[in-house]
Amino acid sequence: MQTPSVFRQPAAFAAALFAVLALGLAAGAAPTQASGTPRLAQAADREAASFTQCAGPARVTCVVDGDTFWYRGLKIRIADINAPELSHPSCALEARLAVAATQRLTDLLNAGPFTLESGVRETDRYGRALRVVLRSGRSLGTVLEAEGLAEHWQGRRGDWCAV
Repeated sequence: MQTPSVFRQPAAFAAALFAVLALGLAAGAAPTQASGTPRLAQAADREAASFTQCAGPARVTCVVDGDTFWYRGLKIRIADINAPELSHPSCALEARLAVAATQRLTDLLNAGPFTLESGVRETDRYGRALRVVLRSGRSLGTVLEAEGLAEHWQGRRGDWCAV
């Protein structure tokens, strides 16, 4: 038996698969997970602004460092990560990482709409709002972690200077 040509040509296979999926969605079929259960529709990301690095006392929409930013006058601490300290680094390595993390968070926030999700606690001991920042259901904190610019929040600051 000969393999159909659609399977020998990846572009043709992708186009055929897309067509089948589009027909199924148009007919009202709900997308399913691997388990076969319907996948819930994800809410659209609705928050967006133009972020710069914070400077001066007036802070409305700006990035403080790799895990803290102001959004529409609300100071937000990203709840799922810890990033190097920009204001009081413990060593030269932490200082370099903090600059990079701050710039990367600014870029990520400016890359398009996002969602702010509350966690177990609304605020931290400093009064900052604790939020997980999501884009298309993915935490921007995990992006920073994957790039080595943040660590998963463990309930305390890590040591960026340890060798």
